Amino acid sequence: MPRPKKGKRLGGSPENQRRILSNLTADLIEYESVMTTHAKAKVLRPYAEKMITKARRGDLHARRTVLKKIPNNDAVTKLFDEVAPRYADRPGGYLRIIKLGPRRGDGAEMAKVELV
Repeated sequence: MPRPKKGKRLGGSPENQRRILSNLTADLIEYESVMTTHAKAKVLRPYAEKMITKARRGDLHARRTVLKKIPNNDAVTKLFDEVAPRYADRPGGYLRIIKLGPRRGDGAEMAKVELV
């Protein structure tokens, strides 16, 4: 089974990890904030920031590249039409991670990821 090249593993196969990141990014774009574990939030930040940076270009190739990573048409449309123009002048740092404390069931450290 091939392993992802760098970064923390989120469990399961590499395809499972890609799907987790894709779905978290789509939810983040759609709702502009998402609650998840702190480990997933730390892995999500560079992934989502790269998608926003690509969306800032706004051309067709960038849209197709982002659609390859996030196969949710509604989220990608909102990313290119609303979110990317908001960060046109910002050189980076589009996300904020806020620690929320341990989860009640298993004690996992929770965090809220939101667009700045």
